[in-house]
Amino acid sequence: MALRSHLLAGLAFGPSSDGEYTYASALWASIPRDSLTIVDRHFLGASVLIPLQRDGENRHWLTRARSTTRWRVIERFGPGDELVEFDTSHQALSDDPSLPPTYQARAVRYQRPGFQPQTLLTSLTDAKAFPAREIAALYHERWEIELGYDEIKTEMLDREESIRSKTPDGVRQEIWGIALAYNLIRVEMERVADQAKVSPSRISFVNAMRLICDEWLWCAIASPGAIPKHLHNLRAALTGLVLPPRRSHRNYPRAVKIKMSNYPRKRPSPTGGR
Repeated sequence: MALRSHLLAGLAFGPSSDGEYTYASALWASIPRDSLTIVDRHFLGASVLIPLQRDGENRHWLTRARSTTRWRVIERFGPGDELVEFDTSHQALSDDPSLPPTYQARAVRYQRPGFQPQTLLTSLTDAKAFPAREIAALYHERWEIELGYDEIKTEMLDREESIRSKTPDGVRQEIWGIALAYNLIRVEMERVADQAKVSPSRISFVNAMRLICDEWLWCAIASPGAIPKHLHNLRAALTGLVLPPRRSHRNYPRAVKIKMSNYPRKRPSPTGGR
């Protein structure tokens, strides 16, 4: 997913006998040049990260370190900002002899208010071109993909995620149909955002989807010559769906109201708020 537009840039799926790692490997070749790919720490490994950077032009990666990740410090750029080196595992070298025995990355340590310290690893090793604070901010754009999943599951499918088809071919067709419909909505939202000179995330997905679906119904019975007029009216209506900027400075540590939980309970504040 292109995180700033929510467009699905690639899709891979198949039988449940194969895992996420297998399907993700089919997508690496489609990553465009001059890009930064933010990946889950499950994909932290030489067999993924080295080809992702090596086999494209100016392609970079960013991920979070595991608690068990080990490296050697090569150079210190500043507090909590280091150039580090990893050893490629014997398994990775056996599977792909073209991999180098070692590879370098940058380790950035940071802490957000109310949260535990975290360490990020990235191929963006130029500390002057890519300040550590900007890398930390970039990593948190990864959560945009969760908003994209919510748009598909909650809004498009009304929380009815079960695939209706009863054959493998039907399942494949239905999944591609869902993805294509989602991208059609998102492409139109991106065009409207460009006209309004705002980020696509400032356009309401729910209202945009409803307006677009209504226009599609009208276009189904309209003459072909009337379609451009419908499209013009649609984009004019979508421009009115611009949302206020996100209040990303707010921080709310994770907590729940359930008694039997590892997380702290939420309690009424002394001022009477909740």
